[in-house]
Amino acid sequence: MSHQRRVVVTGFGTVSPLGLTAEDTWAGIKAGCSGIARITRFDPSVLAVQIAGEVKGFNPENYISAKEARRRSLHQQYIAAAAKEAIAHSGIVVNETNRDHTSVLIGSSVGGVANWDSEMEVVRRTEDWRRLTPMAIPMLMNNGGSDYVGLELGARGPGSILVSACATGADNIGHAFDMIRSGRIDQAVAGGCDACIFPGGIAAFDRTGALSRENDTPERAIRPFSLNRPGLVFAEGAAVLVLEELEGARARGAAILGEVLGYGQTMDGFHITAPDPEGAGAAEAIRLALQSAGVTGEQIDYINAHGTGTGLNDTMETKAVKLALGDRAYRIPMSSTKSMTGHAMGGTAAMEAIFCLQALRDQIAPPTINLEVPDPECDLDYVPNVARDVAMRTVMSNSFGFGGHNASLVFQKFGD
Repeated sequence: MSHQRRVVVTGFGTVSPLGLTAEDTWAGIKAGCSGIARITRFDPSVLAVQIAGEVKGFNPENYISAKEARRRSLHQQYIAAAAKEAIAHSGIVVNETNRDHTSVLIGSSVGGVANWDSEMEVVRRTEDWRRLTPMAIPMLMNNGGSDYVGLELGARGPGSILVSACATGADNIGHAFDMIRSGRIDQAVAGGCDACIFPGGIAAFDRTGALSRENDTPERAIRPFSLNRPGLVFAEGAAVLVLEELEGARARGAAILGEVLGYGQTMDGFHITAPDPEGAGAAEAIRLALQSAGVTGEQIDYINAHGTGTGLNDTMETKAVKLALGDRAYRIPMSSTKSMTGHAMGGTAAMEAIFCLQALRDQIAPPTINLEVPDPECDLDYVPNVARDVAMRTVMSNSFGFGGHNASLVFQKFGD
């Protein structure tokens, strides 16, 4: 391990259903607030699912010019906002001496599909293909939002994003961590985003059978680890972290917000949407993350769960944590912040990585709200309903995605 460089976080930014900054979002998380409400972006009355975790009060012109806002998809606008916050928070510098060793890796699971849908709607209505915006392809690109940030920074390091459904944000952070630790790059802006709250997105996800249809009580519509959990709630948002090699961050006097210690990644090889019910692949990702971090399960003080609130995920995840951590699993506070944010798809794992860093800073485990009647098969400590003061030094964030993608990240409170 001695030849591997240490990787630290020096900035982060969040756009979420609970707020337009990382700190506003975290304040909502600590208070157990729900960001779920009836959909306002379009009339949802024709859909079986009429609720989502929408980002509220967002104005792209607060972050980019009006011209640029017109040229970018919504997910690219969210990335611009979260990245701007993270970069300002970090004070990271990109110049001729380091631009070839600076990467931007901000993933998205489906890119600008919502904007593509609205462009196609105009064409169908007018029967005029010339009405299609010249920016249709850049708007659609999964990598477009990341590339815009790279253009603005002048970064020239490796920039190919990873796409792994709901594990996308974690995998891009993990990829950045691996490249910095191995010496391939020195700094990275990494994270994830999705913005696909449009009729086709909601309807298509509902067809998988995974969405909660509890439209009359949106704030209670997602109940992770509960016996009567009705499914997940679709959401949107972006989260971006700045990762740096420790000595470079120290040399420029950066404030260090936490250390990235480990990353593990596996595939289930089981099903295109359902997780392996025994949790073998997820458990292996956790074990690999611990091995990468050089810590044992006994040292983990808090886990941010994937915790989607679906019938399949929550029992699988509970099994996986027990498989990987043994009896220690029962003594680790573990919460699903998706009970408050909803599931922001490719953005959610990056949000939860930031929540882990904020939990370390404040020594507070966020709650799993709406947990009133636990599923007997979900018998771990999910920090029900109210945040809890917890002494923590080393924490873990787990993310699992369609296709059987499993990712686990380990963070530690920074100390020499």
